[in-house]
Amino acid sequence: MREQYMRTGEGFLLVFSVTDRGSFEEIYKFQRQILRVKDRDEFPMILIGNKADLDHQRQVRREEFRAGEALKVTYMEASAKIRMNVDQAFHELVRQECPPSPEPTRKEKDKKGCHCIIS
Repeated sequence: MREQYMRTGEGFLLVFSVTDRGSFEEIYKFQRQILRVKDRDEFPMILIGNKADLDHQRQVRREEFRAGEALKVTYMEASAKIRMNVDQAFHELVRQECPPSPEPTRKEKDKKGCHCIIS
């Protein structure tokens, strides 16, 4: 079931809890599995350190988020409780999935269909 979800996904938020080291260590496994299922070397993914509001319970230090660089993904901290970076994480993922494209030419505008431009 998980692999079917991975096959059809257009991008992924790799979310771990900054208060749980085990969830952080699982990220590598999930990224490898997604890339294997997609049969790609890269795919739109964002690494999200959730529960950023619980700094006093933090088990994963901010310096360790350099893993995002090793995984070649964007890293963000978020907190669902205080709504910090929740919407921004989804917006960033959409930007990665559909990067800005130049304005369509007159010929392209005349074609039937929908053109998605994100800026």
